[in-house]
Amino acid sequence: MPETASDQELIDEMRERVAEARKSLSAALGAGDGEAAWEAALVALTARGRFGIRLGLGRSRSLLRALDSPEQGVRGALVAGTNGKGSVVALVSAALNAAGVRHATTPSPHLVSYRERLQIDGKPIGGLPFARAIDRALAAADQIEARVGPTTEFELLVGAIFDALREEQVKTAVVEIGLGGRLDAMHAWDGGVAVVTNVGLDHERYLGDTIEAIAGEKAAIIVRGDRAVTGATLRGGALDAMRHRAARVGAPLRIAVPGEVELLGRNGLHVELEGYGVVRIGLLGRHQAVNAAVAAATIDALREAGIADVSADALRSGFAAARWPGRMELIENAFGPTSGRDLLLDGAHNPDGAAALAEGINDLGDDLRGAGKTTLVLGAMADKAVDALCIALTESERLRGATLICTSVADPRSLPPADLERIAKAAGLGSSTIIAADAAAAMRAAATHHGPVVVAGSLYLIGAVREGLMRSGVLPNEGLL
Repeated sequence: MPETASDQELIDEMRERVAEARKSLSAALGAGDGEAAWEAALVALTARGRFGIRLGLGRSRSLLRALDSPEQGVRGALVAGTNGKGSVVALVSAALNAAGVRHATTPSPHLVSYRERLQIDGKPIGGLPFARAIDRALAAADQIEARVGPTTEFELLVGAIFDALREEQVKTAVVEIGLGGRLDAMHAWDGGVAVVTNVGLDHERYLGDTIEAIAGEKAAIIVRGDRAVTGATLRGGALDAMRHRAARVGAPLRIAVPGEVELLGRNGLHVELEGYGVVRIGLLGRHQAVNAAVAAATIDALREAGIADVSADALRSGFAAARWPGRMELIENAFGPTSGRDLLLDGAHNPDGAAALAEGINDLGDDLRGAGKTTLVLGAMADKAVDALCIALTESERLRGATLICTSVADPRSLPPADLERIAKAAGLGSSTIIAADAAAAMRAAATHHGPVVVAGSLYLIGAVREGLMRSGVLPNEGLL
């Protein structure tokens, strides 16, 4: 995606694509053809990526007003953070499911289908209702364009999401911030609870090049009248930024800190949580202890705000059942029913995420199964701190000695595999290297080896691998293909 608005020729091309897609969308909606309507809506929505990333809330707020403010009927938690957002949302969602609370979540980015970006009770919304919401959002965008300019893809998505929730009569949501916090389009909504999971270095071009600066951007989602939750630490002044912002707007702040942790191998972990005692977490990796503490504090804040009442038993049941695709996701026998080989998928795409993955692999030890040395399939975006990411991965002895398969993903920002190989070698990652043109080729190469396979470096890569596994029947389709 371009970082700034494209030149006029590309914008004119986009307008033509959108116009044709909207004709197809209108016809499909009239015929009640959900599949065709969704395909046309997706073209009309994603074509606006040509307008690039334009931080600011003015267009999002104008669009929501043109839609008659559907966001005002939804309360819940707005979740920001460098890492852990998805895990926290997955844990909170699982607890809400266990308590029977109907709710929406907005995972970002999606892995296989764009419809994953709006889920109700953990299931992606249907193509037809999502297409209808996009159609209404497009019409609203037409109304405001002369005054505020063309809306971007993500601004339009915000409008469509809340319009769809109004139509589906969903009153509770746990919503992820896309980039930063202060100026992210999703911050046009305030649900009453503001959560910042943690703060590290990522998206420095937009958010600043220090943890303190990035923390300030993320802390800005805390507004007057909120209850605030954070798992941020003192590193780089992140926790101080949270405290300062909460005090400035008069928001009570919960600082989530986990207690004693017991690792359970392939079965997750036990962690002591304030007010709940020892709780089993179904997600893998000791870093999930902090995410669980943040999620439990979020549940408490939702209860205190009168938004959702989740009992201790429901929280325990939900946290034990929680799953989060593409994040320390362990898939057994992915290379055949008798292969005895594990496939571990993790979207680690920044140094902190890579460090957590390396630690998780170390903790799994022999519980990561396969008869031979590990294969690491790695792909990364060129605008990420790839050198630091590779260095962080070398904290795992398995990964230092792994067969490294460097690949690319279907995105213009993808780092060429040869460049990735050079950076990985300089970091001491992998004992031998293979170049693969794409995710499918990388997985075919990995299948010829005998040890466990780890896939990491980009959520786009994880999505491509999961799609392949769905098409081959290793993973359930879940109606996404």
